[in-house]
Amino acid sequence: MPEFFNVLPPDEARALLMQHLTAVLPGETIPTESALGRVTGTSLLAPHPLPAFRRSTMDGYAVRAADTYGASGSLPAFLSVTGEVPMGRKAGVELGPGQAVVVHTGGMIPQTADAVVQVELTQIIGADPDAQPPFEIEVFKAVASGENVLQVGEDVQPGAQILPQGHLLRPQDLGGLLALGIMSLVVTRRPHVAILATGDEVVPPQQEAGPGEIRDINSYTVAGQVSEAGGIPILAGIVSDDLHALNNAAMDALAEADMLVMSAGSSVSVRDMTVQVIEQLGEPGVLFHGVATRPGKPTIVGVVSGKPVLGLPGNPVSAMVQFDMFGVPSIYRLQGLKTRPRRGLVWARVSQNIASQSGREDYVPARLEETPGGLSATPVFGKSNLIYTLVNADGLIKVPLNKGGLLAGDLVEVRLF
Repeated sequence: MPEFFNVLPPDEARALLMQHLTAVLPGETIPTESALGRVTGTSLLAPHPLPAFRRSTMDGYAVRAADTYGASGSLPAFLSVTGEVPMGRKAGVELGPGQAVVVHTGGMIPQTADAVVQVELTQIIGADPDAQPPFEIEVFKAVASGENVLQVGEDVQPGAQILPQGHLLRPQDLGGLLALGIMSLVVTRRPHVAILATGDEVVPPQQEAGPGEIRDINSYTVAGQVSEAGGIPILAGIVSDDLHALNNAAMDALAEADMLVMSAGSSVSVRDMTVQVIEQLGEPGVLFHGVATRPGKPTIVGVVSGKPVLGLPGNPVSAMVQFDMFGVPSIYRLQGLKTRPRRGLVWARVSQNIASQSGREDYVPARLEETPGGLSATPVFGKSNLIYTLVNADGLIKVPLNKGGLLAGDLVEVRLF
């Protein structure tokens, strides 16, 4: 069994965990419009070019660029407008020398046109501005061939990879897929995460807490973190401080899930049996017990048959911070993401000094405020068993591993909730 309470730096600890998570969950086919936040299970190729026809990027006139050369405010080019291309219709008109047609933003342009003059650079000669073709216009600026025109395949070429395997799908990705008529796709199955609360003093939140008892909130805060990361939380209940009962509950929960989280039971104490339970679940078992962070130093992390198993501290702040450090990356890795998406991070000036110890990575709850000088982060100090230090905060200030505290005015990284 690994050395009990052998503290590792957080980056080293996370890397060790990721080395053991090599298998990606199977894929499933879902409708594209339902795929926000899911991870692609295969690479996706463009079935056809986008745009599929030449389109105008401006309201104006489709022209032959050569007919506008030399045009200026004092010496305009004169063109005959012979027709209009309605939106959503094929451009069935042809342009001869000195001719133009009315086009609209996003509309098709004739094959014999190679540019578009925006309407603001023209003037109708001797007719009402709302006149219908035919009429003549003055053009006050020359355009080059291809100007204000989207060419066929300029956005996407046919057969090009539009999204790689292992890509976290964003709103713009769904729009891009639907623009190509891709109505369904293969995504990685969402990980099922079993959450098991432990402790003789823990009771369900709907139950009145008696003397010495506390309501279980960690199961629900962690469940929220699981959902935000793309997993499916499974509340596995509360187990008393009994090794046999905890071992059976953990075995049953892990058998039905892709990941197991146990809350409490991670401190160095004769009553805490999480390490023993993880070791009994299977190989390789406990990877490390202890992380050089505050809060959450006594966190336990293991792997059983490719499934991550976490033993979180009972304090709610510690539990949330440590699950963010190890649980959230595990959920992403099980879905095929090799790196955690860079979202939810901002930089701000800390409003007051923060004490810390070199060799330990600290996370301090903070409120954010817009000021004339930029974003300001004000620490919300409180003990790690006080959930409202997080409720009253917008995120966590990161104090780097080898920095002995922060000074007021320092630029700091804030991980948003």
